[in-house]
Amino acid sequence: MHESKIREDLKESLKQRDEARASVLRMLLSEMKNTEIAQQKPLDEDKILDVISKEVKRHRESIEAFRQGNRNDLVAQEEAELSILMGYLPRQISREEIKVAAQQVIEAMGAEGIKDKGKVMSQLMPQLRGKAGGKEASEVVSELLANV
Repeated sequence: MHESKIREDLKESLKQRDEARASVLRMLLSEMKNTEIAQQKPLDEDKILDVISKEVKRHRESIEAFRQGNRNDLVAQEEAELSILMGYLPRQISREEIKVAAQQVIEAMGAEGIKDKGKVMSQLMPQLRGKAGGKEASEVVSELLANV
């Protein structure tokens, strides 16, 4: 995902007067710029995916918090923003696909139990970058290592 694509989409959403989409894209570009400033170098593809993934995670957490607080109006807004952000991530893989990838890493490393979870996760997450959440991957790895 290139920053230029997001900028083009922002221009298009402004032309179409799609304020919700424009707002989300402005926020995303702002986060990308802040990350770039913090790193003191331009963002590469992986870092851009990291920024988008971080925003997706933040929106999911907000949705959960708003649901607990019975704020359905805010839940709907966050879900709409989340769907816009998801369009900029690669296709999300299923739990079964996570399981297959995790099993391959476990076998390749010769992991022998839950004590090796950190090592497995450090090898697995770069493969899943942008395609799956860390929470779900962690759950899958824990299940698989419990049965080793």
